[in-house]
Amino acid sequence: MEKAGLDLVWVAEVYGFDSPSLMGYLSALTERVQIGSGIMNIYSRTPSLIAMTAAGIDALSDGRFHLGLGASGPQVIEGFYGVPYANPLGRTREIVDICRKIWRREAPLVHEGKNFTLPLPSDQGTGLGKALKILTHPVRNEIPIWIASLGEKNVEMTAAIADGWLPVFFIPERAHEVWGASLAAGRAKRDPSRGELMISAGGLLAIGEGDDVTALREFSRPMTALYVGGMGAKGKNFYNELMVRYGFEKEAAIIQDLYLSGKKKEAEAAIPDEFLELTTLCGPASYVKERVAAFREAGVTHLQVHPIPLGGQTSASLIEAVKEMA
Repeated sequence: MEKAGLDLVWVAEVYGFDSPSLMGYLSALTERVQIGSGIMNIYSRTPSLIAMTAAGIDALSDGRFHLGLGASGPQVIEGFYGVPYANPLGRTREIVDICRKIWRREAPLVHEGKNFTLPLPSDQGTGLGKALKILTHPVRNEIPIWIASLGEKNVEMTAAIADGWLPVFFIPERAHEVWGASLAAGRAKRDPSRGELMISAGGLLAIGEGDDVTALREFSRPMTALYVGGMGAKGKNFYNELMVRYGFEKEAAIIQDLYLSGKKKEAEAAIPDEFLELTTLCGPASYVKERVAAFREAGVTHLQVHPIPLGGQTSASLIEAVKEMA
């Protein structure tokens, strides 16, 4: 896939294998492709460890790393990691600031914020904490930081301080309606030296004729139902709220009710076919080309695809085909 033109690969973590191990392995196997964490959450590691890990993978890959950060959700953070899900926006902002300070190595690390104080104040420890610089010199003093965000204030913050944005269930035709105001507000506060905000979004990719190809959208049902229906309690599910903002209010409520009552297959069946179509790229080459254009028109700079090869196709040939469309 790298030889076919793959530009950037995202490595997920959630609560499975840790992503840095996998990204280090990919760094050794590849030469050109950019490697991103999609995502490392902002609660399970300290800010300094996040910065050190990013610098380490960036060194292993000769400057090809992208740091993708996100807040995840209360169920995962409090349930699996045992950390309070508190102040996600403020915590994200401070972590971005701390990481950039560490990579620049301009002075020993000092940070005073609502969520983190470095060195640790004497009344919270032994009093022996010392301001330090990262021992090793990072390959780059600026590593691209992407933020996975959905809510209005979080997206505004992303557009203001991040290098890139990682939205999920991105519908290009409705993106401006849902996020346009937040993106505009954030860009108005953005440091011009940071350049334009990068956006990575997309979905399942299958290219071919016939109903068998469009039917591959069905592979998105289980994950969509899990996120929209089960990733959070009622009133605390960001993905469910997003579906509502897209105009699927009735369906979002039904999916959540079914999923939380243990009827997962019924929840999957309740996902509108239209939603699956709008969040994937499955169909004839001419149709997929139109979808690629729609994502580009919506401001997506990095088309994110999960290739499903058919017949004599390979994942690499699909990457090659969609690269030509872009």
